[in-house]
Amino acid sequence: MITNRNDLLKCNDSKIVVEVVAPGTFPDGDGAPLLLKANTVDASQEKHVPVVESIPEGMLVKIGSAPHPMLDAHFIEFVEVIDGKDVYRHYFNPGDAPETVFKLKYHPGMIVREYCNIHGLWQK
Repeated sequence: MITNRNDLLKCNDSKIVVEVVAPGTFPDGDGAPLLLKANTVDASQEKHVPVVESIPEGMLVKIGSAPHPMLDAHFIEFVEVIDGKDVYRHYFNPGDAPETVFKLKYHPGMIVREYCNIHGLWQK
């Protein structure tokens, strides 16, 4: 599998998720990680697709138009904004509100995505 910068890979055995910082090739076969693709899991989009609001401080990112559950067994692990060569990330814990503020002005071309520990990767 050929990887690109900022690809997310998940190990099926350990459930570890990693982000590619140096592109390359992973060998295929048993034990190879899975390349995550955004918005491909059958789940409610209204609780997963990031919603971006411009605010004076920058941008407010809410996880879903309806708040996502933030339980021990089901929660958003992180949200990140990719702006060209820069990556900004916020990590969540169970019980946190599923939203955060990035001190950036949103503009077309930015990638805003989040990772749910049950339903995978979602992108605006």
